[in-house]
Amino acid sequence: MVSLAAILVVLTSPFICRSQMSYLFRVTSLILILGTMQGAFLYRRAPNPEVNMNISQIISYWGYPDEVYDIITEDGYILGLYRIPYGKTNSKSSAQRLVVYLQHGLFTSASSWISNLPNNSLGFILADAGYDVWMGNSRGTTWSRKHKYLKTNSKEFWAFSFDEMAKYDLPASIDFIMKHRGQEEIFYIGHSQGTTIAFITFSTIPQIAERIKIFFALAPVFSIKYSKSPLIKLAYKWRSVLNSRLDVYLSHNPAGTSVQNMLHWSQVFHSSHLRAFDWGSPVLNLVHFNQSTSPYYDVRNMNVSTATWNGGNDLLADPQDVKNLLSEITNPIYHKTISCYNHIDFLFGLDVYQQVYREIIDITQGSL
Repeated sequence: MVSLAAILVVLTSPFICRSQMSYLFRVTSLILILGTMQGAFLYRRAPNPEVNMNISQIISYWGYPDEVYDIITEDGYILGLYRIPYGKTNSKSSAQRLVVYLQHGLFTSASSWISNLPNNSLGFILADAGYDVWMGNSRGTTWSRKHKYLKTNSKEFWAFSFDEMAKYDLPASIDFIMKHRGQEEIFYIGHSQGTTIAFITFSTIPQIAERIKIFFALAPVFSIKYSKSPLIKLAYKWRSVLNSRLDVYLSHNPAGTSVQNMLHWSQVFHSSHLRAFDWGSPVLNLVHFNQSTSPYYDVRNMNVSTATWNGGNDLLADPQDVKNLLSEITNPIYHKTISCYNHIDFLFGLDVYQQVYREIIDITQGSL
């Protein structure tokens, strides 16, 4: 149990700058590190009705149409793919709606795009703007925790990191959408690890990259050499003991990931280049990569029009790391640094529509 005193320490600590959502970010960081906060407060107001809803129920609750699909990756994982085909005000339009695909970050799920009120949730905003909105869920998250053959509680099921999300999950999701909708190009929006996956996929699988009209990267993460995130620092410090009960904790709090994924992030900490997961021995690396060491990813191989937004107070996507990344993006079309923003503000910032979402829509409209 996390005590109220512990929460107040995090809320008042000086190591995080005070942006408009910094208090939420501090509490969220604490939850990610220590688990859920059951019993933290003796007196609480009644929870919002969406608390006990799944993604489809939240979409329907706000009066939007919803569809959900189970897609199967090449290596057998079954992923939940959610769709808002149109908004509340444009349902009768017969015009061909352009597809926008949203990919969540580390420890979150597709619900992060619809967790705010409709006028401040990107999923709903895009649907009301006339887009066909699809939201992916990476393997191991709450809505993508099934496999054709493997049991969820097996080691084999959790033997993945963002390598596999980029190699299998994202291509499977995009392939499904393209076949279902019959469009040649789609817009891609990613946050945090959702950008990491895209950078890898788009730089290593050209046939997927050529289907992306514009890549919108919110709080982009490709290297974490300068990251000040407490969670990443703990993962790096505890990397030798991560194979204890942490797999249980990370598989349930909040949306789930694997120990191997956190080990992967710890491997690239203090590095200015992103590389594939190091399997721990030259023999195993030879099996997976046909070389004795894990290979580096080179974002310069990505030929996709890319727009980026980053925060000046972001502890994970540090401004210096982002600056280094920007120098290697070969086809940049827009960049904006929001000095007061941290990592969470790109999802839940009070003025995120004005600062980011409205600009995304303007850029998509300008590209037509």
